[in-house]
Amino acid sequence: MGGGAAGPRATAPGQQLRALFYALPPGESSFRTVEEVPDYVEKSIPFFIAFIGLEFAVSWVQKRKLSGRINDGISSLSLGILSRLPDVLFRSVDLISYIYIWNSYRLFELPWDSPWTWYLTLLGVDFAYYCFHRISHEVNILWAAHQVHHSSEDYNLFTALRQSVLQKYTSWIFNLPMALFIPPSVFAVHLQFNLLYQFWIHTEVITNLGPLEWILNTPSHHRVHHGRNPYCIDKNYGGTLIIWDRIFGTFEAEDAKVVYGLTHPVNSFDPIMLQLRPLAHIWNTFWATPGFCNKLSVIFKGPGWGPGKPRLGLPEEIPVITGKEVPFNPSVPAYLNCYAVVHFAVIVDLFTELLGTVTMLSQGTVLLRIGFIILSLTSFGLLMENRPKAGILEIIRCLVFVAVYKHGYLRSQFSSLGYAYEVLFSLCAAFWGIQIMKRITSSKDKHH
Repeated sequence: MGGGAAGPRATAPGQQLRALFYALPPGESSFRTVEEVPDYVEKSIPFFIAFIGLEFAVSWVQKRKLSGRINDGISSLSLGILSRLPDVLFRSVDLISYIYIWNSYRLFELPWDSPWTWYLTLLGVDFAYYCFHRISHEVNILWAAHQVHHSSEDYNLFTALRQSVLQKYTSWIFNLPMALFIPPSVFAVHLQFNLLYQFWIHTEVITNLGPLEWILNTPSHHRVHHGRNPYCIDKNYGGTLIIWDRIFGTFEAEDAKVVYGLTHPVNSFDPIMLQLRPLAHIWNTFWATPGFCNKLSVIFKGPGWGPGKPRLGLPEEIPVITGKEVPFNPSVPAYLNCYAVVHFAVIVDLFTELLGTVTMLSQGTVLLRIGFIILSLTSFGLLMENRPKAGILEIIRCLVFVAVYKHGYLRSQFSSLGYAYEVLFSLCAAFWGIQIMKRITSSKDKHH
């Protein structure tokens, strides 16, 4: 377990698979330095894809229906990519802050290669996650970031990848007490394991895990957490373990059929809108609320708070679930779904290539690629909502791609696809141009 390797260690596929279930024991996941710790999250991407495919297959066998929708799935994946873009430019704020406290203020140093340190860190990271997760639901400004993860009205493995851009810039604070005595390399492992474990519990195809339900956070427990039924609100905050909820009184077992999403749905697939609309709501409410103390309460009390109400709002104001709720699902032509899937696959290719080559690129090229990815994800959201102006944005996006790809500012992982991409985007720009001309002509004919 020792050694001073210059970079992250390689992990075998079997180890990577077990990492998803927090099943890599101390002997296989203890490292002397942070630099040796593998990037378990990035290396799990093929397993994410495989498990999503498996979930679709099992759901079809069980219920004769797929486990998700194209529009909601693309929205979740778009939010996942968007949340990772800051990491392309900056090192993880969790690790930067943790290492700073460790280097400057640690009280004592637990051995990095001790199983006791490993298990203590498991408990510490999970308890810190419980605290952060709970406060993210109970403080409005933090909820504005975290609600992104709850905004899907589906519950599947796509939902697990639906993440906030802003949340990571507050969660790091809760881990800092461990930096007084737990080595950064041990913390870096468990930070990833805790996140990875939460991927597979976002599913409806697993019903109950028997005795494990008493100790672990399971799909059943986490379904409750994602529900907007009154009995589900502010329950089951655990990451890997459910023991914290049982200890602190926030546990609720799955009972009535869970209806997923926010109590007041955002009704959008635009990833930028999903990230920023809650902040805009807080901003407007802040200025509309009289009294300085009340204004502060808008920010720091619960999202359901209002003047004269308890800190977390009134439970009776939570909308009643009738069982007839219909998810936001604008009707779009079948070809548009196919179009979005193909183009989203291209963006995944470009994003993966960016992750692999970022250290070799100039800052300007990196920013250009990030800008194009954000433009694309926004455009897909508008297409899935069948917005009238989505076609204009698509023309701009396709023409931008052709221009920057020709000059080498965008690159595929697969050099053989370069020419195919140029042809595809040129044809798509022409297609949307024709569609817009048809719409203009049709509008003129109606006026005549």
